[in-house]
Amino acid sequence: MLIPMAGCVGRDGELGELERRLAQTTGSGADLVLLTGEPGIGKSALLRRLADRCAGAALFARAASWESTTPGSLLRQLLQADVSDDPVAAADQLVGRLPSRPALVAVDDAGEADPVSLHALSSAVRRHRHAPLLVVAAGRHLPSELVRLASDELRLEGLDAAATAELAALRGRVLHPTMAGVLARHTGGNPRDALALLDEVPAAVWSRPDSRLPAPAHVLVDVASRVARCSPETCALVEALAILEDGHPLGDVARLAGLEDPLSALDEADRAGLLAPWFEQHPRLRDALVRAAVVDRMGVRRAATAHRKAAEVVTDPVQRLGHLVAATPTPDGALADELDRQARARGAEGAWAEAATLFRDASRLTADPLLHDERLTRSVDARIAAGDCVGAAAMVPAVESLRETPLRDVTLAYLAILRGRAAEADVRLRRAWEIVNLERDPETAALIAQRFVLHALVQCRGSELVRWADKAIELGGRESHAGLEAAAIRGLGMAGSGRRAEAVAAYADVAARVPHGAQAQRVRMGRGWLQVIEDDVDGARTSLEAAVSMAFLGGSARISLWALGWLARVQFLTGDWDTALATVEQGRRLAAESGIVLADPLLAWTATQIQALRGDWTEAVAAVRAAESVTQGYPMMRVPTLLARAQIAEAEADYARVRRTLEPLVAMAPGTTLDEPGFWPWVDVLANALVVEGRYAAADALLQPHEQRATERDHRSTRARLGYARGRLLGATGDLPAARRVFEESLALLDGTSLRHDLARVHFAYGQTLRRAGKRREADEMLTAARELYLGLGATTYVERCDRELKAGGVHGERAGRAPDALTPQEEQVADLVASGLANKEVAARLYVSPKTVQYHLTRIYTKLGVRSRTELAAHRQSSLPESD
Repeated sequence: MLIPMAGCVGRDGELGELERRLAQTTGSGADLVLLTGEPGIGKSALLRRLADRCAGAALFARAASWESTTPGSLLRQLLQADVSDDPVAAADQLVGRLPSRPALVAVDDAGEADPVSLHALSSAVRRHRHAPLLVVAAGRHLPSELVRLASDELRLEGLDAAATAELAALRGRVLHPTMAGVLARHTGGNPRDALALLDEVPAAVWSRPDSRLPAPAHVLVDVASRVARCSPETCALVEALAILEDGHPLGDVARLAGLEDPLSALDEADRAGLLAPWFEQHPRLRDALVRAAVVDRMGVRRAATAHRKAAEVVTDPVQRLGHLVAATPTPDGALADELDRQARARGAEGAWAEAATLFRDASRLTADPLLHDERLTRSVDARIAAGDCVGAAAMVPAVESLRETPLRDVTLAYLAILRGRAAEADVRLRRAWEIVNLERDPETAALIAQRFVLHALVQCRGSELVRWADKAIELGGRESHAGLEAAAIRGLGMAGSGRRAEAVAAYADVAARVPHGAQAQRVRMGRGWLQVIEDDVDGARTSLEAAVSMAFLGGSARISLWALGWLARVQFLTGDWDTALATVEQGRRLAAESGIVLADPLLAWTATQIQALRGDWTEAVAAVRAAESVTQGYPMMRVPTLLARAQIAEAEADYARVRRTLEPLVAMAPGTTLDEPGFWPWVDVLANALVVEGRYAAADALLQPHEQRATERDHRSTRARLGYARGRLLGATGDLPAARRVFEESLALLDGTSLRHDLARVHFAYGQTLRRAGKRREADEMLTAARELYLGLGATTYVERCDRELKAGGVHGERAGRAPDALTPQEEQVADLVASGLANKEVAARLYVSPKTVQYHLTRIYTKLGVRSRTELAAHRQSSLPESD
């Protein structure tokens, strides 16, 4: 069956790579690249798009099996002219007729090409090595002659959900992201199969993400033909595989198929092209479309009978219920009740994805309207808990159409929280709490209290979090899912309200009670987050890595996102920046798939900080803009976004912008974790900006209460960071002995830790302060240490600053024999920066001196160089540069 094309979608990377290889032939000479992939994957569309984009420099042909015995048929199609039957002469003719340089020869279905044309293409690449020619041969199975000669193989894989959605849009179908993901997974991202289903399946199906998709008609025909050629035993085996789906041992498959010896049937199914590669006695069908085609071929009644038999074969209770559901097309109260019980049990264990499916099936089989609505709502709530906000959002219209209940309101509030909609979440939570009956429905009341816990967490309100956590545990019980989830977060609230020792003890208790399973993921994440706050970076890394790895147990994408966000922070703090950026990318992908935006700014903060310190300004700005593009409804989102913005400004030495960016946090801080040591490192950054701007009283007023709390909590890293700012302030106000004591104390606090970036910052500030005080040799020692630390981190922005400081200090500079009118190292630095267009205030910020000092140096520079203005200075510096070759 011919499936019309709908454009070359989702292949920008492959297209760009082939264009790059084509351009490369100008210098490297002729090349041959293979383009491979499964039928329908888009090889032809990509090849045609490539040829179209190389219009005037491309020859295109498509081989056909019926022409494979006609010598030179493919070459005649390429050149639209007669060609020699001699491959060498034909190769010379082909190269001589290339339309322009570099040239593309694109051959589709090259496996069907005639031998003379294949030999000629090979000879063209081998004999004309310096010709700017790229041959791209596409096909599923290509001749060994081309395989041996090719420099590389570009294999096309299936389209992702976003590209599948774009493909559907070109076909006139606007798919919800969840439905696009369902279609991409069902078809393996194969464009031909996806297009066929978009044409064949009724429009109503595409609005229901939980719909079962069939196989396209062309797959049905193909599979029916393959199965029809098999023995009855093999047919039974194939049907058993389709009913059981993947992952079942061969024994279960054979039992369902009624076969004592399934090996012969397996061999025959494999020869028929119905099986995928399989290992360890777990055979499986080739793909989801083959499975769907086999089930469709069975018919409704026979498939239902097979599902009922499968329910007796499988041992997993959730799988057993799934087979019973598949065999039950009409309401069944007893089965619905059993599904509901199993859904609650899986939810209590934290396996929310399974719970969502079970609640959905229970609602479908429930005849009572009120109970049906409750189970449907619970299905959406469980989907949100699993982190599938995209899928849950698709079902919101159905939930909003239901009568108002506390469960309905708290479910919609939950989705609003994860989408960053603080005002909506607050209204819905308060309404749910207002109408719930604590005595008659303590389970729902506990659920509402647990959602208030999450609401308070992202509002950065520790005391409020603890109060609601205690309420959730009181109403639901310590072992309820609401109680366990509240306990998994409660320690963060205790730490956020100054009760750090209690927080550590609370996590030790809940970790002992929940050592395994999906709920343990929440405990590991919360404990890892607390360990970040408590400076236990090694423990934090272990806990957070474990939380990320436990996602496969059926845990929550929301928990995985927070774990990735804080793991990236640990990796940043310890200097493992490349790994941190990889973790950020992993988190971004998960956020996009799940539709959860809460952790986006946290991920962006780490990415921005690394990229700004490395001088990757475009990437840094893009990261912070991505964070700002999502709803900033919660402090947990606004704070890291502001910190990311401030990091760019600080790396650019724009301290006025640092101050303007972070000043809103002063008003936001009271009653939040912004006032607690270890949560958010903002005070030292703002205080430093105030010092650079000469706002000494404001810097002192900001630092004092935070220094007092850090001392009371004995928080090492916060004391060191605040010492960085206090030392700056003391040095700027002329109290060098006190500044020395504070800087030395900060270095001592960081000694033995793995907080490399903090250590570099303190050394840098200490060195700048000493240089300003005229202690050049001591400054040189500190700045050199800072430079080495920054160099090890790859922080090129600050390596360059250290170089400027060291040059300005002049300890390593050549002093002997300098002419009286020669510029000093400090004056050289001032002259370069002024000539580059910076104002005195900006130069002062870069060199960490006062604007008056800059003006003093500038006056001396004008006198020594005989210039009268900044413009003349810039021209003088430009004219003094050595001429380039």
